[in-house]
Amino acid sequence: MRYLPVFLDLQSGKVLLVGAGELVRAKLRLLAAAGAAVRWYATDGDHDLAGLAAEEAARIERAEGDPLAADLSDVIAVLCAGAGDIGVAMSVRAKAIGLPVNVMDDLVHSTFIMPAIVDRGDVVVAVGTGGTSPVVARRIREKIEAVLPARIGDLAGFIGRFRKSIHTRIEEFPLRRRFWERIVDGPIGALVLAGRKDEAEQALNAITDPAVFAGASAEGKAIGHVTLVGAGPGDPDLLTVKALRALQDADVVFYDELVSPEILDRIRRDAARTPVGRRIGKPGIGQDAINRLMIEAAQAGQRAVRLKGGDPFVFGRGGEEIEALRDAGVAYSIVPGISAGLGAAAQFEVPLTYRHEALRITFLTAHKARDAEVVDWSVLTDNKMTVVVYMGMTAAPSIREGLLAAGRSPETPVGVFARVTRPDAKAAVGTLARLPELVKQVDGGPAVLIIGDVVAHSAPWSRSNVTQLFSNQMFSELLKAAE
Repeated sequence: MRYLPVFLDLQSGKVLLVGAGELVRAKLRLLAAAGAAVRWYATDGDHDLAGLAAEEAARIERAEGDPLAADLSDVIAVLCAGAGDIGVAMSVRAKAIGLPVNVMDDLVHSTFIMPAIVDRGDVVVAVGTGGTSPVVARRIREKIEAVLPARIGDLAGFIGRFRKSIHTRIEEFPLRRRFWERIVDGPIGALVLAGRKDEAEQALNAITDPAVFAGASAEGKAIGHVTLVGAGPGDPDLLTVKALRALQDADVVFYDELVSPEILDRIRRDAARTPVGRRIGKPGIGQDAINRLMIEAAQAGQRAVRLKGGDPFVFGRGGEEIEALRDAGVAYSIVPGISAGLGAAAQFEVPLTYRHEALRITFLTAHKARDAEVVDWSVLTDNKMTVVVYMGMTAAPSIREGLLAAGRSPETPVGVFARVTRPDAKAAVGTLARLPELVKQVDGGPAVLIIGDVVAHSAPWSRSNVTQLFSNQMFSELLKAAE
C-alpha cells in the first residue's frame, strides 16, 4: 500500500485550484459540494460558476494573475487539472514548502491522489487504486453505492450526537465499543436506517445502564470471549461472513503460521496480532502456552480470536483448545472453515466421492515417517475409499510403502495438491508407485495428498492424459514419416 487514505479538514484553510475547462470544473464541483473554500486560478481566464448553488459559489474566490506568484500562507492543498505546464510548476512550488499537491493524471508531480468517493453525509468512503486505474476505482465505488444504505450517514450522525454522553457513563473503552456495536447492529440502528430517528432516540434514551447493555459483568467489567475461527486454506474470499465479523470485532488474534497474509489483512487494524503456530521442523510455543494466552486474554475482558488454517476441528487441535477453555470457565464459540482437503478438491476438480466408484472418505495426518508407520493401512485398501492425507509430504515414502504392503495397487491414482486456493497453487498427479516423486514436483508445501480412483476424474489428470495422448500421436506420426 503506497498511499495511506487520510481525510483533509476543509475547514482549516483554502484549497488552491489551478486549471481550465471541464477537467477543472469537475474538481470545482467536488470541492464545492464538500464545503471547501476554494481559490481558483482559471488559466484560460474563464471563471464561469454555472451549475453551482449560490451558497457554493460564495465560497469560491475567482483569483486573477499568475498562480505561481499566489500567496499560499492560508492554503492547505493544491489541485491542478487541465493546467498544462503550469501544473508541473505549481507542483514544484508546493513541494518546496511542504504543501500537499495533486496534478491530475500525473503521479510523478503529485504527493496525493484523488480517490473515487461514496458520499453519505457523515459517512464518506474513498476508493483508490494508487492512481493506476481510475476506472477500476469507479467500478468499485458503484458496487459500494449499491450495497451501502442511503441513510448510513444519518446513523453516523445519530451516534455522534450521543457519543459523549454515553462515554461519560461507560468507563471501559472495550465496553464503549461493544455498546455502539450493539446499537449499530441492533434494532436502534435499524430504526435510524429506516428514517425513524425519533423512535431510535427514544429507544436509546430508555437504556438505563449502558454498561449492562454492552454486556458488562456484575462488576461493570467487559466479559471476555474466545472464538476459534477456521481461516480456510488460503484464499481470503473463502472466509465465511461470520469469520470476517469475528476478525473485525477482535481485540487480539492468535494466528497460525499457515494463515495467509491476505487473510491477516482482514483483521481489525487496531487489534493486537500474536503468531502462535509453527511449521514442521520449526519450534513453536507449544499448545499449553497457546491455551494460556487465550484464557488470559478472555479473563482480561478481551475478545480473542484463535485463527487457524483450514478448519479448527480437522487436525487443528480445536478440541484440545475448547477443553482448556471449558476448564477455565471461559466463554467460547466456533466458526468453521473450509479444510484444505475440500479446497484442493474444489480447485483441482477432484470429486472426493463418485457414484459407484468412491463411497467412503478417510482423512488422516502423517507429519513424519513414524506417524505413517503407526497407521493401520490394511483398513485403507478398499478401492472405493478415497484417502486424504494432511501434512504428508515428508512421510510420502512411508505412506506409499504402507499402502502397497497392505495390498493397494501401485497403479492407484494419487495427487499432491500444494498451497491450495492460493495464487501459487500447484498439483502433481500420477500413480501411488510414484508418490514421493510427485511430492518433489510441487515445490514445497503445505500440501494434501489425495489417494484413490477419484483423482483420475480431476482436471490435472485430464490435462496430463491429453498431453500424453498428443505426445503419442506425434511419436506415431514421426515413425510413419520415417518409414
